[in-house]
Amino acid sequence: MKAAYFDCFSGISGDMVLGALVDAGLDLGQLESELRRLNLTGYHIRTEETERGGIRATQLKVTVAEEQKERNLNDICEIIEKSSLRTSVKIKSKQVFLRLAKAEAKIHGKATEQIHFHEVGAVDALVDVVGAVIALQELGIEKVYASQVHVGTGFVKCSHGLLPLPAPATTELLRGVPIYSTGIRKELTTPTGAAILTTLCDEFGEMPSMQVEKIGYGAGSRELPLPSLLRVFIANCSCQYEPDKEVVL
Repeated sequence: MKAAYFDCFSGISGDMVLGALVDAGLDLGQLESELRRLNLTGYHIRTEETERGGIRATQLKVTVAEEQKERNLNDICEIIEKSSLRTSVKIKSKQVFLRLAKAEAKIHGKATEQIHFHEVGAVDALVDVVGAVIALQELGIEKVYASQVHVGTGFVKCSHGLLPLPAPATTELLRGVPIYSTGIRKELTTPTGAAILTTLCDEFGEMPSMQVEKIGYGAGSRELPLPSLLRVFIANCSCQYEPDKEVVL
């Protein structure tokens, strides 16, 4: 069975997921071709080779050329549903956004239909979320695993003002997932990254026995006291976890 194991030693964000999967062998041209099925305009994807802590990595950047309006869950689901994406990609992508909307709704005491994604509703988030689903399918991944998730501390400024880190939505999304902090005062794990991971990941814990074929490093944009990277292992895997180390969502 082909599996992916995400090593979240420096947290996770949507662009880090795509950067890591491209670095592990995902064809960028194929990703862009599939994303065109969304019928979105005004954005450009590019990758560049970079270095974090002496480790070579791929950084994926989404440049949005036009000002984007806020979108609610129905708007995003409509964009996905009206696209020519594969049905399986549509279903998984909508699940990620629904999970994110439910977390935001719980935090703010609103119905999911009332949640506006602000930055998350922009084109770059659609690219991150739908791109992650496409990438895993293109690589033939049958099962997804992840390590415990490193989260930051301190505060982050957003449309609601100053929020504690990890952000309330991130904390809600990571409910039941093993997390830890080393006191780094930066946002290591974003709501979008947490939503992608907790929707697509089958199990959290230590790396199972696997025969690694490829390793990818996706670079983050923040300056940190540790390498700002998400590492992914693509492997053939019998994937027998020890019961006391297994967390299944």
